[in-house]
Amino acid sequence: MNNLLIIGAGGVGNVVVKKCARARDIFSKITLASRTLSKCEKIASEADSPVEVAQVDADDPAQVESLIRKTGADLVINVALPYQDLSIMDGCLAAGAHYLDTANYEPPDEARFCYKWQWDYSGRFEKAGLMALLGCGFDPGVTNIFCAWALKHHFDEIHYIDIVDCNAGDHGHPFATNFNPEINIREVSAKGRYYEGGQWKETEPLAVHRTFDFPEVGPKEMYLMYHEEMESLARHIPGIKRMRFWMTFSENYLTHLRVLENVGMTRIDPVLFEGRQIVPLQFLKALLPEPSSLAAGYKGKTCIGCIIEGVKDNKRKNVFIYNVCDHQDAFADTGGQAISYTTGVPTMIGAKLMATGVWQGKGVFNVEQLNPDPFMENLNVLGLPWQVVFPDTHLVD
Repeated sequence: MNNLLIIGAGGVGNVVVKKCARARDIFSKITLASRTLSKCEKIASEADSPVEVAQVDADDPAQVESLIRKTGADLVINVALPYQDLSIMDGCLAAGAHYLDTANYEPPDEARFCYKWQWDYSGRFEKAGLMALLGCGFDPGVTNIFCAWALKHHFDEIHYIDIVDCNAGDHGHPFATNFNPEINIREVSAKGRYYEGGQWKETEPLAVHRTFDFPEVGPKEMYLMYHEEMESLARHIPGIKRMRFWMTFSENYLTHLRVLENVGMTRIDPVLFEGRQIVPLQFLKALLPEPSSLAAGYKGKTCIGCIIEGVKDNKRKNVFIYNVCDHQDAFADTGGQAISYTTGVPTMIGAKLMATGVWQGKGVFNVEQLNPDPFMENLNVLGLPWQVVFPDTHLVD
């Protein structure tokens, strides 16, 4: 799998390309493709080794298949939109290429995301002798690996998981999103969900919140949300009694979001405007700063980790595994901000482990199903070092 086709030329694509381009001993050929060729050309011009570029409509499986055959790609890295996961997977199956992504499928006309659509592809990938790796970013991705690593090395059984995600950075804009605005706002404005007692329980959007003292950042208000890694972890980590996901937001961000919701700008259903149909959220996306443009002036840090409680040798045990990433350090390394960096580096690591045969299989996999140790080792080497502490008490009520 040393011939890569990377689809998506946003902030994450920028990081993935530049990190892969430094690993020519592993990736002999790299092609970056997007609907907008100029974005690919800019990223390629900044890479440390040659990167070919191409134009593709990732909504069209036939175009994806044609490009895979033209480039001879063994592995397709999908860092495009979640709406395009299935069309890219279809293209991979038709052309005989392996697949990796960072976010699970979302239908364009419904604010809903889940793994079932992609898990249903497992038999087809297995029959074709191909591997599809889902959710290999940070959350999902590294957070799943943290849980798998903790289960392997520190627990006989895991009972409680709290995934905590803090961005304490300042980009200097009144309101902006750190990744695709359409995806970000759909995610944040959805109802919260958490897993408890073998069932999924719902909350109103951002209604449940706690103050948490994040390492190297300090106390921040975090809000309970639904996030996709919980779906796969509930399936693959046995013994879970409760699992929650928390993310921090500034009061400024929440105020802007409430106003936009109140005036209908976050709607995803078409409305008639001057004789034509437009989707308000897509129009809002066109008005907001491009997430990749935030990188140069971004200051501050992110802290993302997993607070895990369970049993080892019949004794209760608590583990907190986390990474802290500095926006300016990320920019110095790849020209990206920390949100793109923390997603793009794990994507490159997953591709590296697949390409070298360390991670292999036939069918569709989530990262926690694979050996976490080489992934954890690569995080320390490639820019996302992690820390592990052993608290005496519960960190989140």
